[in-house]
Amino acid sequence: MSILNILSGGAAASAVKGIQTAFEADHRCTIEGRFSAVGEMRDALLNGAPCDVVILTRALIEQLIVSGHVRADSAQSLGKVQTGIAVKQGEQAPQVDSPETLAQAFRQAKAIYCPDTKKSTAGIHFMRVLTELGLEQDVNSKLREFANGATAMKEMAQCTEPHLIGCTQATEINYTAGVVLVANLPKAFELSTDYTLGVCTQTTQPVLAQTLATWLTGTQSEQVRRLGGFEF
Repeated sequence: MSILNILSGGAAASAVKGIQTAFEADHRCTIEGRFSAVGEMRDALLNGAPCDVVILTRALIEQLIVSGHVRADSAQSLGKVQTGIAVKQGEQAPQVDSPETLAQAFRQAKAIYCPDTKKSTAGIHFMRVLTELGLEQDVNSKLREFANGATAMKEMAQCTEPHLIGCTQATEINYTAGVVLVANLPKAFELSTDYTLGVCTQTTQPVLAQTLATWLTGTQSEQVRRLGGFEF
């Protein structure tokens, strides 16, 4: 049975897993997916990890085309994903529709869950938001940082403490049981990320990899992507 390897930013995990069972059955193959911060997944590819299809930000895919790791004619967008604010299911949602209310929500939270602030798209942006709000030092002791947003949301959902808040990609929030999306970041701090896939030049199964790419960007996954938080 053929194996297709995917390296992907965590925000696209719901799209891949949403079509995985049907694709594997239709094409008699197995999809092996790794999902984490986009910077970590790019580094894994550059360090020689097996990969047929890679899903990262458009900017990173374009860099990998230039470096020869991704076929130039294969780049396709899955859609754009907003960065949002999450709380545990059942807790009162704070108001976060302006810089002032967002800052207050962060100050009042017992802990703030976020993805890697150096390698993940949402984590890097989140630190910029804290800096612009003047909160980088004030809330530093509250930060609970994880390798990716999906892990951060899972850990927040499992924590028994009250008054927790999280910030990551909307798809990672929507995909995690036990947490709910309060709202996207206010307009002043909006981050809409274009998640783009590419077929790797190292793939030994170019036809099957391209077919998977078509499923992930086409009608087969459209409903899954919309429900998860992709916009297109």
